[in-house]
Amino acid sequence: MEKIRYAIAGSSGRMGRTLIEAVQQDAGAVLAAALEHESSPFLGKDAGELVGAPCGVRITADLDAALAVADCLIDFTRPEGTLEHLAACRRHKVSLVIGTTGFSAQGKRAIEEAAREIPVVFAPNMAVGVNAVFRLLDVAARILNEGYDIEVIEAHHRHKVDAPSGTALRMGELVAAALGRDLSECAVYGREGHTGERPATQIGFSTIRGGDIVGDHTVLFAGAGERIEITHKSASRMPYALGALRAGRFMSGHERGLFDMQDVLGLR
Repeated sequence: MEKIRYAIAGSSGRMGRTLIEAVQQDAGAVLAAALEHESSPFLGKDAGELVGAPCGVRITADLDAALAVADCLIDFTRPEGTLEHLAACRRHKVSLVIGTTGFSAQGKRAIEEAAREIPVVFAPNMAVGVNAVFRLLDVAARILNEGYDIEVIEAHHRHKVDAPSGTALRMGELVAAALGRDLSECAVYGREGHTGERPATQIGFSTIRGGDIVGDHTVLFAGAGERIEITHKSASRMPYALGALRAGRFMSGHERGLFDMQDVLGLR
């Protein structure tokens, strides 16, 4: 089987470096290109040197040249950059793994439209363990469907720019759907002052930002005399990178379509 040729967006960032390391450790993958913005001080440097393993691939801002030698682009950057990369992937017929969060409704529609022509895996969290938790939450919510208050608590590093996290929102969506609720109508994002008694159907979100926390997520089901907590904690970014590579392998068998990690893991 031929190796999958990956291009990495935001290659000098924390997630980009982890992705480079993961690709280099995967016998079925090869780093074809490493991308950065035009003002990056890393342009022209060997991408492998960022993780202590030179590979001969120079970091570039030339998106078209990068995609010309790639089968799949992995993007964990920001919405505006990802949408630019999406359009280029569409032109070059290159598959795209999107780990970026914080898209507007318009951005999500652009992703859906592009997926009519190229394969796209778009998921709020690429980690296999998190996606196992997604399935557990669906089961738990159906069992704990009466007499339990539900809260979603998430913590990330100080550099994260969106809140709540895409993973936390997805957790809330899954729980709400399992209970027959609309998250847009029952969610509350933080509390302050005299809030009154908590409505029974409310799903609350609490956000923590600080230090170098990679990503912690907990869904709390609080009932009379007991609490059930389903938690996932990330000790490094490597689980997200490994999940992204798994998504890339999954798309090698598809010409087009919009998928998420539940599809990649065969959980549909």
